[in-house]
Amino acid sequence: MVGMNFSSSKQFVKPPQRGIFPLDHEAECKPYMEKYLKCQKKKKNKHHKCRDLSKEYLQCRMDRQLMASEDLDKMGYSKETEITDAEEYDKSKEREGYVAGKHIDKPMKW
Repeated sequence: MVGMNFSSSKQFVKPPQRGIFPLDHEAECKPYMEKYLKCQKKKKNKHHKCRDLSKEYLQCRMDRQLMASEDLDKMGYSKETEITDAEEYDKSKEREGYVAGKHIDKPMKW
């Protein structure tokens, strides 16, 4: 058998990338997460309709040092970035048989 010596090479540990944070092992923010997920299900995964709940969840994680503290306005929760009067596409063309790109008859010049 061949023995392998792993201690001879140095192992470098990189810090986590931005957006990667520890799991909530103590379930401290689980109620916030559950409220948000219920809202997502009720609103058919239209995240902008559950914006306040996602903001509360992130604030909970920051308060408990489960993620780095950051200004929520810079994370897309400012009044300027709030979605109002969003119109949802009704897929009427698709119901009539439209297929995107099918109307193009010319061969592609790749």
